[in-house]
Amino acid sequence: MDVRDLDPAVRGALRGMDPRNVERVAAHLVAAGTLVEEDPAAALAHARAARDRASRVAAVREAVGVAAYHAEDYAEAARELRAYRRMSGDEGYRAVLADCERALGRPEVALRLVAEALADKPDADETVELRIVESGARLDLGEAAAARLVLEAALGSPLDPSSLHPGDHARLRLASAYAELLELQGQADRAMDWFVAIAGADPEDITGAVDRLGIEFTDLEDVVVDVDARETAQAFDDQAPYQPGRSEEPAPPEVVAPLPEDDHGLGRSFDEEVEAEVAELLGEVDPPSDAAEPGEGHTGTH
Repeated sequence: MDVRDLDPAVRGALRGMDPRNVERVAAHLVAAGTLVEEDPAAALAHARAARDRASRVAAVREAVGVAAYHAEDYAEAARELRAYRRMSGDEGYRAVLADCERALGRPEVALRLVAEALADKPDADETVELRIVESGARLDLGEAAAARLVLEAALGSPLDPSSLHPGDHARLRLASAYAELLELQGQADRAMDWFVAIAGADPEDITGAVDRLGIEFTDLEDVVVDVDARETAQAFDDQAPYQPGRSEEPAPPEVVAPLPEDDHGLGRSFDEEVEAEVAELLGEVDPPSDAAEPGEGHTGTH
């Protein structure tokens, strides 16, 4: 781990410690932050190792709490995040602490923490997370209708999947929780409408809807290159431009009967050909000097 990747504010908090200890603690914190999403258990092990060397640093206790939450060790997460709050005065993890109480089987405590946090009028992002935890706690208590009302009120009007827009991450988070609740309540079709809309507005898959639906996005630039290649290959095959939807097997070329030629070597229409033959039969005109052999010159019948 490169300790230079550590946040400067955290590096500043480590000053005053033995330099060799600072390097070790910093390396463990960088490892914990790097691994927290893909390997939460390993991240928690690194965060604990940092705590063993610097338990009085608030940022270290924060790292342990966050890693423990991702590793689903909710008791340790709650304990460490409360320690971090006492040491730093930061109230930013109230939704996480309430969710830990839910996970520990104490939904009533979770609701109390949510109510206290909402009374302080937090910012929009924290409010969204608090409402999601509140809905989950209501569901834990068997209050399914109340859980749904919490999310519907937070989503606001219109309560329509088509109203979702890219970049509105807070509302996409609410919509994801709402879709999961609908699915849980047996409304699979309506839930799917929401999941599809969320995935369309969230190609970076912050909500996890894209992964849930198994959607793969294709780079438009790659598609254009592929179409150009197919057009080039088709042109070499039959000198015809590629047409979307065209089958792999080219259609057989249309057979067109050659037009008979008149005395001046120019092609004549079918009607003109018929008139000329009738006139010849009636003796109105002289037969051509170089008459074609039967079966040559045209494909019509007399």
